[in-house]
Amino acid sequence: MTQSPLSCSAPTSATPPDPGLFRMSRLPTHVEVGGILRRVSAAGDFATVIRKGDEERGSLMLIVTNRGRHVAILERLLDLDSGYRWRAVGPGESAGSLEIADFLAKRARFDDDSWVIELDIAEPERFIAETIALP
Repeated sequence: MTQSPLSCSAPTSATPPDPGLFRMSRLPTHVEVGGILRRVSAAGDFATVIRKGDEERGSLMLIVTNRGRHVAILERLLDLDSGYRWRAVGPGESAGSLEIADFLAKRARFDDDSWVIELDIAEPERFIAETIALP
């Protein structure tokens, strides 16, 4: 039996793709930043990029405030399973501007590819809980 040159058939001895390949593909940082900015704006809140880092693999920190009062700093970290998770870092709630600026300056010296976004949101606790729960 001859096969037509237009017919397509999958090889019978094909090896399945490596599941690790799917875990290795990560969202570029600039895409995630755009999503966060849209998410905050859609809720009627304010977000601005304070520091722009590497578009593909830069680390990402969110300064979360409520009416100008510091609530938390969240950092996106690479997890052991090649995914990301969010963790609270830096100065605690109600920290002063100088303390936050010192923390960010130290981090910038350590990682010059990092992104920093400041968010001023009405319900920071809910935003933090939703963000930390994201895969």
